[in-house]
Amino acid sequence: MATPIPITDSGLLRLMAWLSPSFPVGAYAYSHGAEAGVESGRILNRETATNWIAFVLEFGTGRVDADLFVGAYLAADENDADKFVEVAAMADALKGTAELGLESRAQGQAFLDAVQGAWPDERLERFCTALNNANVSPSYATSVAAAAAFAGVGLQAALGAYLHAFSANIASAIVRLVPLGQSDGQKIIAAMEPVVERALSAALERDPGDTGSAAFMVDWLSMKHETQYSRLFRS
Repeated sequence: MATPIPITDSGLLRLMAWLSPSFPVGAYAYSHGAEAGVESGRILNRETATNWIAFVLEFGTGRVDADLFVGAYLAADENDADKFVEVAAMADALKGTAELGLESRAQGQAFLDAVQGAWPDERLERFCTALNNANVSPSYATSVAAAAAFAGVGLQAALGAYLHAFSANIASAIVRLVPLGQSDGQKIIAAMEPVVERALSAALERDPGDTGSAAFMVDWLSMKHETQYSRLFRS
């Protein structure tokens, strides 16, 4: 009989479950503006898809979410609910369009509901109560960050996993939209590895006052998507 392998990091196992495509946050329903990008002819193949996702990661929502993730993680690590609410409010304010805001809020709330249902944590519950009392909606990035901190996952590992999952979800949407084959989808995800590493390192070193994005085309296409005639995705 094979000797069982000891489990030494239950928090990491939880994070793997939370960021799995099967986790019930409805991530499959969002394209982060990529649907309008395909419709307008800006995303045509694997090369343009790779460039698009890399840009979003380093200069768009990926950059903003990485900074917010760090802030929310540190607030949870310090058990500072007021600071967490402040970061969550900033996250909501920094969404450039209505659909991108919906994408973040809907997934954030679904994430918290699912985590608290299966892995209840009194500290996370207190943070949720603080959000409700302040009438602040949870964002996806800040919700994952707080849960990861309370689960004991290191900041670098947690943020890297979040950015990887974020880019993989956009890649999955583009594979269905263009359409591309599954092999191209995996090549896109593989190409994101150095991009995720750069985005992760930059977020850990960046001054919190330098939070922001410069992905104007992504925001514009997200606005166009709101009135797009035929749509498969919610963003």
